[in-house]
This record gives sequence, structure tokens and C-alpha cells, in this order.
Amino acid sequence: MPSPIIITIVESILFPDYSGLYQQYNLSERRVNSIRKALTLIKKQPIDFIVVEFFYAYSTNYSGIYKSNIEVLLVSLIKYSPKTKVIVLANKKEIKHIDVLAAVDYPLHGVLQLPTSLAQMKALIEIL
Repeated sequence: MPSPIIITIVESILFPDYSGLYQQYNLSERRVNSIRKALTLIKKQPIDFIVVEFFYAYSTNYSGIYKSNIEVLLVSLIKYSPKTKVIVLANKKEIKHIDVLAAVDYPLHGVLQLPTSLAQMKALIEIL
């Protein structure tokens, strides 16, 4: 049986590196630096976990109707990988806007405020 796959979408220097933790849980990490690259992977095969940092669009829309960087990712998961568990990270200033993601009917597995702790991430991936 192949290892479960986790995509980490690293778009800022605040993004924590939990590679060691993922290895402990036999997760095969695919590290990318953009939502677009993550979508390319998702379209090729279902993914077990995604860890992504949330950014709110204060003055411009990312793509027409979207108010954050990850709504298009969630919409794509509905079609290509509906069982993926999504863990969203957000800094204190951004986390108050996380409710914009409710517009996309895709459940989040967890939301963590940056900086996160190893124990917080472990609790979210320990369900394997």
C-alpha cells in the first residue's frame, strides 16, 4: 500500500517545516510553492492531506469572485480529490477572515493560527 500523500504549499517564510513529523506518520510530502503547482498534482491523483497558508484579499480579488488565495483550491478538491483533509494556517491578522472559505462547500480538517506548534499539527494528522 503506498504512503499517504501530503502536499505542503509554502508561499511565505512563516510557513512551518514539519517534514520530520510527516515522515514519522509515513506521509509522503510533496512541497510546492504555489496553489497552481498543487492543483497540477491534485489533478493527477487524489491527495490525503494539504497544508496551506491562508491569505485574505483586502483590496483585489484573486480570481473574480474569490476573496482568498485558497478558494480555487477548495473548489478543485471537490472535483478531483474530495476526501483530502485540508489544514489551513493563518496569521493573527488574517485568521479573522477565514469565514470567507465557507462560501466553498468543502470542509476544513483544521485551522491553526501561526505560529503553530508541533503538537497542534500532530493532533491533526494523527488520525491515520
